[in-house]
Amino acid sequence: MNPPLDLHGTGRFVLSITRAARFVWRAARPYTAASAALLVVQSVLPLAALYLVKLIVDAIAAAAGGTNPAALDSVFVLIAIAAGVAIVGVAVNSLASVVNEKHAELVADHMHDVLHAKSIEVDLEYYENPHYYDTLHRAQQEAPYRPARMVKGLISACQSALSLVAMAVLLLSFHWGIALVLFVAVVPEALVQLKYANLMYAWRRARTPTERYAQYYDWMMTGTAHAQELRLFDLGRLFMRQFRDLRERLRGERFAIIERRSKVEFGTQALATVAVFGAYALIAYRAVGGTITLGDLVMYFGAFQRGQEFLRQFLRSVAALYEDNLFLTNLYEFLDLKRKLDEPLQPKPVTRPLRKGIVFERVSFSYGEKKALVEVDLVIPAGATVALVGENGSGKTTLIKLLARLYDPNAGRIMLDGIDLRAFSTAALRREISVIFQDYVRYNLTARENIWFGSVDSSPDAERIARAANHAGAGDLIRGLPRGYETVLGKWFDDGEELSVGEWQKIALARALLRDAQIVVLDEPTSAMDAAAEYEVFQRFHQLAAGRTAILISHRLSTVKMADYIYVLHAGRVVESGTHSELVRNEGTYAHLFAAQASGYR
Repeated sequence: MNPPLDLHGTGRFVLSITRAARFVWRAARPYTAASAALLVVQSVLPLAALYLVKLIVDAIAAAAGGTNPAALDSVFVLIAIAAGVAIVGVAVNSLASVVNEKHAELVADHMHDVLHAKSIEVDLEYYENPHYYDTLHRAQQEAPYRPARMVKGLISACQSALSLVAMAVLLLSFHWGIALVLFVAVVPEALVQLKYANLMYAWRRARTPTERYAQYYDWMMTGTAHAQELRLFDLGRLFMRQFRDLRERLRGERFAIIERRSKVEFGTQALATVAVFGAYALIAYRAVGGTITLGDLVMYFGAFQRGQEFLRQFLRSVAALYEDNLFLTNLYEFLDLKRKLDEPLQPKPVTRPLRKGIVFERVSFSYGEKKALVEVDLVIPAGATVALVGENGSGKTTLIKLLARLYDPNAGRIMLDGIDLRAFSTAALRREISVIFQDYVRYNLTARENIWFGSVDSSPDAERIARAANHAGAGDLIRGLPRGYETVLGKWFDDGEELSVGEWQKIALARALLRDAQIVVLDEPTSAMDAAAEYEVFQRFHQLAAGRTAILISHRLSTVKMADYIYVLHAGRVVESGTHSELVRNEGTYAHLFAAQASGYR
């Protein structure tokens, strides 16, 4: 991560603004251009209005003094022109409001797209690192509005600077001291804003884990995943207290910073007020002395007020740019995450059909300090059905994640028809693998979509989807739903139909079977099904697996008897291998597990 930007980091500051501008421009080119044009017009109109006020006051003074009776006619003309300028100002402000609203929405939606694209691009390994979630959380907070605000702040700063220069020139023509007071009155306030922008940024970064803990309690109390246990164990009040305590701690620390800032700001604003009224006294003194006209008095008063306002707007815009720049480092930190899985520069095509099969050669892998696989050697012949057996944590699912290249091994290699997996495009490789994991997803969408998601590269053909559902034993289930395949599953949306765990598993199995993949992996595919449903599924699967390479993971050893070959894993190592009959005769780990399970049915 880049260090926070400081006032001397001009190069990084410019690069950050440029990057934000690119985001905003890509999101809404016409609205960005229109917003900039309207800001320029809004900066010119106050100057025109101020000059018209001077002309009106001088014309009134001339008419009232009798020195120029015809001046009365010009007063009405000037008032009409001023009214026209005011109406134009109202119209421009209204139009700018509409443009800015639309612009903000488009940029926010674009930044969500940018975040989502990065989220689905990063490797699975990031999801096991709490620092990644901190980075994502901060990026999600800043992305929707910071880039657009930064670009608008830059335009606003330029607008204020132009108006300020005009006012400063006008005041210098009156007295250099007035122009100096203008700057002295406002600059300290801007320095205070810069200082506390740094403090708030540092505090927000340090408290990201605390904010995520509070968010986690909120999710547990409002989501469906914990709804049953929340009520059964009466956890609701406890979680409410935990959430409230975390929010109170965050709120207290934030309020303390705000209170310190407000005290310092009061001092700077009090100083500015004294300076401002001193400038007013000087202008009034010159008017009473007759060195300036009444119109000049009004104009200089207005110029000083407007100049002070423009300077304050300019410095606030600069301070806001600085603050936005600090917080945008959170977004850039997330967007600059690098992929850990390298893509080959010249990927090799995946063999179709497979001729030799899959080979794991001395493969080792660790999740952090925890060893998941240790020098695993195994062969899965093309077209064969191989079962992986072992206790929880023995490394079975990790093997599948490595095969699908969700991770790369720490040592060793995995080959497909003699070619290292790292030589293939990850997308091309994964298209040849269909997996139903034990922790499959329940999409609260239609039954048709739930199955079609297994092969979104193809059209959602009703016949193919129905065939996959039938193979998974879900055909009768779906046909019995109120709207058949168009029935929304789950209870998140209106008219949704909830399914049992076993029924959801059949839907997930149909999703895996829809893909025209050469390798089919079933990771505990029937763990929530009864014995009859399990037998039915495996009979169908045995037929479907013909001509494909199939990998079966199951705790129920009665279901793996159909496999051509069985590997037994323990603590990340292959401890036995062979056919069902061979392993039973060897009276090793597999035989003891099989006998223990069989005894439960006697």
